[in-house]
Formats: sequence, structure tokens, C-alpha cells
Amino acid sequence: MAALSPDSILLTGRVAVVAGAARGAGPAIAEAFAAFGAHVAACDRDKPHGEPAMTVRDQVAVEVFAEAVRERWGRVDVLVNNQGSADASHEGFAGISPRGERLLFEEHFTQVTGMIRTMLPLMRPGASIVTVVPPETGAPVHAAMRAALESLTRTLAAELAPRGIRVNAITPRTENANPRAPDESLCGAAVFLAGDLATSVTGTTVRVDAGPAAT
Repeated sequence: MAALSPDSILLTGRVAVVAGAARGAGPAIAEAFAAFGAHVAACDRDKPHGEPAMTVRDQVAVEVFAEAVRERWGRVDVLVNNQGSADASHEGFAGISPRGERLLFEEHFTQVTGMIRTMLPLMRPGASIVTVVPPETGAPVHAAMRAALESLTRTLAAELAPRGIRVNAITPRTENANPRAPDESLCGAAVFLAGDLATSVTGTTVRVDAGPAAT
């Protein structure tokens, strides 16, 4: 196949794990990956659509899910982290409690690192990790969590580069930046970052914005 061809966008035969596949852009991303030829394994706190599909609410369940993927395909080619992406916090610094702050980071950051750590042994050279970062809200603690995810993307990309594993993130520019099709633009970016057209893209956060709503 030529270095660049229409087939380069396809994900045919790849094993894609979509974590957070029952919320936010997760269902649309899972459907898009399947439409582009990937085998999709889906998980979330509520059982999503997929085969296999599993409810995961703690790290033990994540490990059981990873074992199911390993037994079926023996590898993971793409990991999409969509955990917590639909639950943006609008609380100001004084308004968020210590418990709320802890839960925010557990939901959006710790679950992402836990999923990556669990799936990494199944990932081989050429694999791709894509994290969906929640939109900006202006809330300081939420902004710190977003910065943590973007920093993780950059530094983990550097650490995993010798293994041939790419790490990127996607995010809406603002919470209401894409009223026309919030999931469609995220799906397009996710498909691009997962495939051969993005083999030189790593450590990057792609900000998507479809512009104003159609009239």
C-alpha cells in the first residue's frame, strides 16, 4: 500500500478499547471506530454497547475487563479514555469541598491513569492512546485537572515513544463551542489520531471547534 492512500484512514482489524463508552462522546466514538473497521471493546460505569462490553466501577473490574480483551484478541491497538468527560465542574475554588476536589481528580485523572496502566501490557509498537479532556469551564480546580491531563499526554508520549506507542488528547475549546455536533468533531479527531494518518503525531492536544450552530 502507498505511504498515503484513502485506506490510511481505516482502522480495519484493529482492537480499540473505549473506556467511558456509555457517556458523553463515548458511544459515538465507539460507533465511529466500528464503522471504520475496528473491533471495539467497551466499558463504563453503566454497561455500554459493544462486544465485549462490561460495567467497570473499580480497578478490579478494569483488570477483569483487560483480561477479557487479552483472551479475545491478545492485544490493544487503540485506547480511548473518555472517563468523566461529560461531568464538567463549574464550582469556583471556594465552592468546591475537599471531597469534591478529590472526586473530581479521581473521576477525570486517576481513572485515566489506571486504565492506561492496565492496558499498557497489551499494547505493542504502533498502538495509540487518545484521552478526551473535558471542556473548559473557568473553574480553577477543574482547570488544574485539565492541565494535569494535558501534561500527562505530553510526558507520557515522551516516555512511551521508544516503545512506538503514541499518546494524544482531544478536547472541545469551550463547553459550548460545538453546539451543532459536539460528538461528531471529537469522533473525527479520535479516528484520525488512532490511525495511520497520524503516525507522526504524539504528545498533542487537539482542540476541536465546529463553529456556530447552523441556521
